[in-house]
Amino acid sequence: MQALVYSFIAAAAAGLGALAYFGLTFTPANAILVAIVFAAVGVVLMERRLRIRAENRLERAIEDLSRLLATDAQAGAVLGQRINAIADLEPGKRLETVEADISVLGTVIRQVAEAVAEIEDKVERPARRPAMTAERATATVPAAVPPEPAIPLETLRQALAENRLMHHIRPVVRLPQRRPASYDLVPRLLLGEGDFADAPDFMPRRGGTEMVGRIEGMGLLEAVAIARRSRAGGQPAMLGVPLSRATLGEAAAAEQFLVTLDANRAIAGALVFRVPEADWLALSSRERGIVEQAARKGAGFSIADMSSLRVDVAEFAAMGVQSLRVDAARFLAAPEAFTDFHISDIASYLARFEVSLLATGIAEERQIVELLDNAIVLVQGDHIAPAGPVRADLAVEPPRAAASGRFSLDPRRQSAT
Repeated sequence: MQALVYSFIAAAAAGLGALAYFGLTFTPANAILVAIVFAAVGVVLMERRLRIRAENRLERAIEDLSRLLATDAQAGAVLGQRINAIADLEPGKRLETVEADISVLGTVIRQVAEAVAEIEDKVERPARRPAMTAERATATVPAAVPPEPAIPLETLRQALAENRLMHHIRPVVRLPQRRPASYDLVPRLLLGEGDFADAPDFMPRRGGTEMVGRIEGMGLLEAVAIARRSRAGGQPAMLGVPLSRATLGEAAAAEQFLVTLDANRAIAGALVFRVPEADWLALSSRERGIVEQAARKGAGFSIADMSSLRVDVAEFAAMGVQSLRVDAARFLAAPEAFTDFHISDIASYLARFEVSLLATGIAEERQIVELLDNAIVLVQGDHIAPAGPVRADLAVEPPRAAASGRFSLDPRRQSAT
């Protein structure tokens, strides 16, 4: 197109030169000069017009590119927001929850199929009641009521006055490495010749609530001292502290309990209060309020002596419960007495609510193998490690006798030394 225009300019310049020579009687030199000037002016005008057009086209291209870059920036911002939203969703935890739900759903489907098959068998032939073995019958019988303490209340009161109550620790270990996950504070009464009486031998069961509250208050102070000193020594440890309605139900004791936690917020997260199931289920509205206040201060709770796992786990978790404790022998002998889930699924179900299942009273290696096969990894018992005094530099007072060894609260040393 440009070649055609330049051809027209050349033709017009030649015609103008011819007109000047023949019509205006210019000399040949002047006519040629007129033609050259006209052609130069025409070329300059044409080039200027083409440059203006190219500049306009370039400006429009730049504007289009700017709009595209702005659109890409907006798309990048939206993509960044979506990526951040996906990162905040924590897909790992959600996948674990989905896996646990699928496992539970599979168990439920299997149980429904078994129930349907059993109903069909009953319809086809008269049902026969299967004979129950002696072992199963013994396993399904509820736990016997513990006997009365062997040490009278007055003797206990005198022992407390003589400062013969001590607190030992018993580790809770995590399988399969058997490394300590936490330590339970265990009250023990010092007898003659360095012997100790365990809590079932002297803790009052009828009356004597003021003595129980006093013992629990001493245990809380001991746990605070151990937690502070172990943290300062670079070996922080989780401590399980006994707690009951004897403390929560008495106004002065409950107030002192909250004041102690408030004054030790730095180590409150290292304290897990061990509450019997009977006391937990019988909490009044005022006592539940105290428990919720303690949970807001960072303390946790562990429900001991569970007779059934058919509870509202979400409600327990909302109140700060971190673990549920079952007797290993009874749970392994008759898991259906505790839960409707399969024994291999109950731990993963509780883990959905960040609640652990803790098996206590481990008495033999076979129980450890069965628990590990069913994904129950927190255990405690004399077969693992008996209760023993804490190191003298961590305790409130140095131990005056060592009947069961001494624990170091060192994760690399999990047994008594």
